[in-house]
Amino acid sequence: MSDSLMAMELAFERRGSGEPLILIHGIGHHWQAWLPVLDRLAAERTVIAVDLPGFGRSPGLPDGTPYTAESLADAVESFCALLGVRDPHVAGNSLGGYLALELASRGTVRTATALSPAGFWSRPELLYCQWVLRAMRASARSMPPEQAAKAAENPVGRALSAGLLVAHPARLTPTALVAATQALGEASGFDETLESFSNVMPPAPPKSPITIAWGEHDRLLLRRQAVRAARWSGQRVKLLKGCGHVPMSDDPELVARVLLEGSGG
Repeated sequence: MSDSLMAMELAFERRGSGEPLILIHGIGHHWQAWLPVLDRLAAERTVIAVDLPGFGRSPGLPDGTPYTAESLADAVESFCALLGVRDPHVAGNSLGGYLALELASRGTVRTATALSPAGFWSRPELLYCQWVLRAMRASARSMPPEQAAKAAENPVGRALSAGLLVAHPARLTPTALVAATQALGEASGFDETLESFSNVMPPAPPKSPITIAWGEHDRLLLRRQAVRAARWSGQRVKLLKGCGHVPMSDDPELVARVLLEGSGG
């Protein structure tokens, strides 16, 4: 890990008390993705939801440091060290799920829970994922704030904006959808990170206990990828019934329960 990454500060939200649980969002998102489950988790854990470098309110990676799964995992490790958090539980969604598994393969976390993690795709599934995310990014960058707000207030607009990521767009608040659209459009690390997906393979075997769960109605990383994740992990993948790719708003109670169980609750 480079000295610049070891000193890196990231934006985050901390709540609750108990054993530390680090929450890592997916590509183009921000820590607020976890808001639907944050207080449920904080009742039993010290929850720290972080913005990855180049996403949300966190600065980008230092010049010369490529955006890869490895460098982003390094940044999360350095962030924990900077906060004095040792051997935390970690949970992530999508890219964040892959990073959680990567940290488990390093043995630097107590447990890892991954919700629809990246990296278990076939080549056509990877290309589909990249195409969808590029299209969503282009839409977010081209949409004026007032238009985004108007679309978020309309059920049809919410479905068009978020229907590929969540199973129940109506459960997203307009405020959350507008903020997520803005985060996607402004993420300085998005393009390079998305390109790096082409080189992402399943991580090395985990050295820490892991849990993998998958949205029943995941339309971005299709549910059949869970079969490969199960083969890789050697254990059954939990099915998040009624949930999409970003399941936190679809069923906060179910997701919180899976995360607490995965972190020894």
